[in-house]
Amino acid sequence: MPPLASGPEGSDALRPLLATVLDALDAGARSRGGPLPAGGPHTVAAHVREALGDPLPEHGDPDALHTLVRTLAAGAADPAHPLCAAHLHCPPLAVATAADLAVSALNPSLDSWDQAPAASELETLLTQALAAEIYGHPNPAPPTGPTPAPKGPTPTLNDLTAPTTRRRPATVPTPPADALVTTGGTEANHLALLLARETHGPALRLVCGANAHHSLPRAAWLLGLPEPVILPTPTGVLDPATLHHTLTTRPGPHLVAATAGTTDAGLIDPLPALAALCHTHGARLHIDAAYGGGLLFSDRRRSLLTGLEAAHTVTLDLHKLGWQPVAAGLLAVRDPHDLTALHHHADYLNADDDTEAGLPDLLGRSLRTTRRPDALKIAVTLKTLGRSGLGALVDRVCDHARQLADLITAHPGLELHAPPTLSTVLFRPAHATDNAVADIRRRLLIHGHAVLGRARLDGRLWLKTTLLNPHTRPADLTALLRLVEGNTPA
Repeated sequence: MPPLASGPEGSDALRPLLATVLDALDAGARSRGGPLPAGGPHTVAAHVREALGDPLPEHGDPDALHTLVRTLAAGAADPAHPLCAAHLHCPPLAVATAADLAVSALNPSLDSWDQAPAASELETLLTQALAAEIYGHPNPAPPTGPTPAPKGPTPTLNDLTAPTTRRRPATVPTPPADALVTTGGTEANHLALLLARETHGPALRLVCGANAHHSLPRAAWLLGLPEPVILPTPTGVLDPATLHHTLTTRPGPHLVAATAGTTDAGLIDPLPALAALCHTHGARLHIDAAYGGGLLFSDRRRSLLTGLEAAHTVTLDLHKLGWQPVAAGLLAVRDPHDLTALHHHADYLNADDDTEAGLPDLLGRSLRTTRRPDALKIAVTLKTLGRSGLGALVDRVCDHARQLADLITAHPGLELHAPPTLSTVLFRPAHATDNAVADIRRRLLIHGHAVLGRARLDGRLWLKTTLLNPHTRPADLTALLRLVEGNTPA
């Protein structure tokens, strides 16, 4: 019988297999030799087909683990390579990846407490901590019971006939904010719209900028909401005056979705002004901070997220500026009562008598049933690095972006779109056509030299670098620009 990953003999069974995996990763990386495999889709597909052969053979192959892991590594776009800088695709930290191994071995499932006793408590503590990072800690409950009558002048007749004590005003403590673990920004945005619909009704209309992530209007379609209002963003961010006009002239209710870290240029909408408008017009506010939310850990850059705390819901994605293996998303909720909309009952998972007896009910923590405890790798990372350690990584990649922008500005043959806000830099060869820009990017991909993204802004196509590797060196940035220069048509 093949061995299991956990149990009394699990560790002994895993050790030689882990050595095999690590050897195969090394062999694949040596074979690849760069940020991604050379030859393009057809070449990669041929190598995979040759390595896999029959996916379900009659008899097993004891070398399959080494063969397929080596093939995967040889054909990977390696986010740890400094010239792999196209997308919000981070190189995961070793400590987070090691923690994820424990999850794979133990295989807890967060759909009922008896499948994940420790993991469910760990997730609760982590989500509360991250929600407090956005919204702050709640106001404590006021003291209860009578208070002595205040000292003062001699009591009047009316005072003497009144009770000698007075009750404190009935104030309700602020409930603690909460957060749900998701598979990423797309699921978190979908949940944000779902909670808003359940609070404000099916006539709720999404209002967002053209700079918003594509998952927002898609979620409105999936949820059967009215056609979204997509506002133009010619400067790359949502304009408060345009939003004010829309909220004034369009009937509500409205859900305004702002962005803290756009996918094309890493820009942040003017959050305080947008939050003030939503308050004035009675609109609900969601902020998609899937990219920019990592600034919360940086003392130098946290102020760029001022206004985040005003949102009813906030999307975070720590497999971007958090260096987690996929997946590691969250949706933070200012009012935890909004989460009652997710309550779901299945007697075999959260029977009423079990819940009344004190077993936690986990079904209302997600739209999924079976789900991994992705909270473990996040918790291990936060505990290992601390705020200062994680903040230093955020500052480092943002500083790299500033350095790259300076190199581009100093280069006579290159044009910078704008100084970077986060770790994204847009540039293009000066005087190149859009077709030439697209061809440069594809040529670098096909030859396996570099992975650059693309973004269309101001009516032109730009090369996009998203710097998420804190180990990148100045020489790597220079090498990247030389590659672009060397592939620019004369």
